[in-house]
Amino acid sequence: MASVLVVGSVALDTVITPTGEVKDVLGGSASYFSYAASFFTSVKLVAVVGEDFSQEYIDLLRSRNIDLGGLRVERGKTFRWGGRYRGDMSVAETLYTDLNVFENFSPDIPDEYKRSEYLFLANIDPELQLNILNQMEKPKLVACDTMNYWINNEWDALMEIIKRVDVLIVNDAEVRAIGGETNLISAASRILCLGPKAIIIKKGEHGAMLFREDCFFYSPAYPLPKVVDPTGAGDSFAGGFMGYMAKTEGNNIQRAIVYGNAMGSFCVEDFGLRRFQILNNGEIEERFKEFQQMVSF
Repeated sequence: MASVLVVGSVALDTVITPTGEVKDVLGGSASYFSYAASFFTSVKLVAVVGEDFSQEYIDLLRSRNIDLGGLRVERGKTFRWGGRYRGDMSVAETLYTDLNVFENFSPDIPDEYKRSEYLFLANIDPELQLNILNQMEKPKLVACDTMNYWINNEWDALMEIIKRVDVLIVNDAEVRAIGGETNLISAASRILCLGPKAIIIKKGEHGAMLFREDCFFYSPAYPLPKVVDPTGAGDSFAGGFMGYMAKTEGNNIQRAIVYGNAMGSFCVEDFGLRRFQILNNGEIEERFKEFQQMVSF
């Protein structure tokens, strides 16, 4: 079983939703990804935190056998994000973003990590993603995330990274912006011509879509009676997806997407990583079977 390397953010989040409020809970793309992926395989994490980062959170990550050899602690404060969700909680209203030590984050991949076969480049500056990829020794599968800010401000670097990754994981708006088409299928087709072997479109409460030259696949979202906190759902999806791909040596990308959807659905059932802390593999397999039943006819 191969391990997976993730490079991204570890943060302290303050979140307000119609169901409640939490302050300074463990968040960040690398945290959600790592925790979700750890249910399938071992994980190596590269990120930066400040001197104020709690030992409790370090212990929480280590409890899932997440290798923190690439987690740097620097002078200053940890990256903090505050957000509010209203109504159907489909969009977060950012209240504040304090980058702190993350502002000058320059990932230095430890030598023992450079031979990792599975790599996830979380949502960071495409220039940094390129720097990370240049440090690696022929990974078997590379996936990356991005967002509209980088599409609008770092287009050239983003185009270069898209050419070099195997899987691009983005949402509807990002696909349309990169592909230059309002139709998702047309936009995805244009992006495939740039280099990636596959595009996965995260559609939130509507599931996820896979586009490859040889196939199209759609997985619905899991129907939940109550959503507590959507923060980190996309990164949890990516963690489930990449974790399963590493576990099975890339054996079945469709099954990996369904496992990704399952992990995203667990994430939103509570604030932060709380739901994952009480989650077990039996529940994951049961939810996977429910996904199978939903689309069987």
